[in-house]
Amino acid sequence: MNAQTLIPVAEARERILATITPTFPERVALSKALGRVLAEDVISQRMQPPADLSAMDGYAVRAADVTSVPARLRVVGEAAAGSAYALALNEGEAVRIFTGAPLPQGADTIVIQEDTERYGDIVIARESSPVARHVRPAGLDFKEGVTGLHAGRKLSPADIAFAAAMNVPVVIAHRRPKIAFFSTGNELVLPGATPGPNQIVSSNNDGLSALIEEAGGVPHDLGIVSDEAHAIQSAGRHALDCDMLVTLGGASVGDHDLVQSALSEDGLNVDFWRIAMRPGKPLMFGRYREMPMLGLPGNPVSALVCAHLFLVPAITRLQGGQVRLRTTQARLGRSLPENDRREDYLRASLEDAGNELPVATPFTRQDSSMLSLMSAADCLVIRAPHSPAAKAGDVVTVMPLR
Repeated sequence: MNAQTLIPVAEARERILATITPTFPERVALSKALGRVLAEDVISQRMQPPADLSAMDGYAVRAADVTSVPARLRVVGEAAAGSAYALALNEGEAVRIFTGAPLPQGADTIVIQEDTERYGDIVIARESSPVARHVRPAGLDFKEGVTGLHAGRKLSPADIAFAAAMNVPVVIAHRRPKIAFFSTGNELVLPGATPGPNQIVSSNNDGLSALIEEAGGVPHDLGIVSDEAHAIQSAGRHALDCDMLVTLGGASVGDHDLVQSALSEDGLNVDFWRIAMRPGKPLMFGRYREMPMLGLPGNPVSALVCAHLFLVPAITRLQGGQVRLRTTQARLGRSLPENDRREDYLRASLEDAGNELPVATPFTRQDSSMLSLMSAADCLVIRAPHSPAAKAGDVVTVMPLR
């Protein structure tokens, strides 16, 4: 297959991912590790709980002493979280205990506070309590030396708390990949500027920067580059200390689409540059001086759709994560005509339907220049090439965007 052949979306994604190597590991403080992908397993440094602990407020007793109730016991001490009753519990004795406190030696169960009556140093147990009731045994959560979190896991807030409980203050994670990008086009001006009579405000850089950050990368915005070969080459060289280069626009075959030709003269080896999809057909991928290079369409909606499909998986692979395209099922909210030879990604709303599949309703207009609809979209309805006409209520595959 040559570089000019229109290739399927799945094949394009596989070819991109096949060239990408994860970034090197680094030490990361646990407080800064949210969203990072582990490069090494996290091993627990302690047992949790470290001892048998009370799960309720009440009295630590011997189960044998409360088999027959009411049972009269002598209160010999107190244990709160962070402290302990130092002596062994003898027959007929009880220790006032609070949630999280260690059980005294000799105690094997808890009578909860609601099932007791207290008279000075005497407590009456009104309910029996079998061995181990309301007790969190030592090591219930995890043991010392076990693997709590495995390499390749993207750390969630719960994972951070888990690692902290394992007494691990620093983890080994892949470095966040630095993604350089620039837009091309003499017609573009930055947001906040006053466009000339033939110019438009560029939305791609800010949108792509946000998407890169959301995916776990570090955005490196090289700005807007004029439609001149030397300017494009200069911008490309400013990306050489990054992990990936992304261009926006200029990847098609028009007289002013110079990205491919300019960068090819400066070390770009193109793998492919046309995809059988809508929106986003003019998408390019290759190696620029050994660095992965992705050329997104200049059309703002096409750029974002293609970024979700190709750039986000690439960033996931760069930071050591497992690439899984997140899709789910939904029912169509309106009928659709048969599809042509390109895989279609329709911007759509997604509504909850209780216990049924959610309802995905593609917008009537699918113009790939309309960012207002991209912003309003909850998902993309995916239609395979040559899909037959579909009726409202048919089950379809969708890719959530939120």
